[in-house]
Amino acid sequence: MRRGRLIVVSGPSGAGKDTLIGDALEAIPELALIASATTRRPREGEVNGRDHVFLSREEFDRWIEEGRLLEWAEYSGNLYGTPKQSVDDLLEKGRSVILRIELQGARQIKERRPDAVMVFVRAPSLEETRRRLEGRATETTESVESRMATAIKEIAARDEFDHEVVNGDREQARRQMVETLKRIVAEGGHDARP
Repeated sequence: MRRGRLIVVSGPSGAGKDTLIGDALEAIPELALIASATTRRPREGEVNGRDHVFLSREEFDRWIEEGRLLEWAEYSGNLYGTPKQSVDDLLEKGRSVILRIELQGARQIKERRPDAVMVFVRAPSLEETRRRLEGRATETTESVESRMATAIKEIAARDEFDHEVVNGDREQARRQMVETLKRIVAEGGHDARP
């Protein structure tokens, strides 16, 4: 049996990563999404364990100390990380794993797992990124400004990624994301241990 592929999807807030990942998960049954751990508060409708694993700062620090995270980083005042065991279990079973993480974490994954495939998702412009963030109505003015400053840095790093999806036209971006991920999954990883 071949191992699954580790796929990292990153990009600025407001790029539409969650929507495109959701579309890909529906279209590609071999894909699994790992819920990242975070210290941020849940948004309305988010479910612990499905959207994220919501931890206190103390719990998150304990996970770091115990080596339970494949990567972790601070983003807009909150900690985010990827539970290592969840990823490894699925890859060994031949499932491809998609991680939705920010730039710092994506760089850590690429360093630790050079076979990971990196996909960058962005809105067509910074103006559109701002419009989407403000349209959420869950962000304070300070939070929007912080996320916009981070978005500029993230977009400058897009050449570090293997693939890029510009999410302007939703249907076109969906098609591009699904086709890209289908190719990656079809390539598969190296043979799993017996």
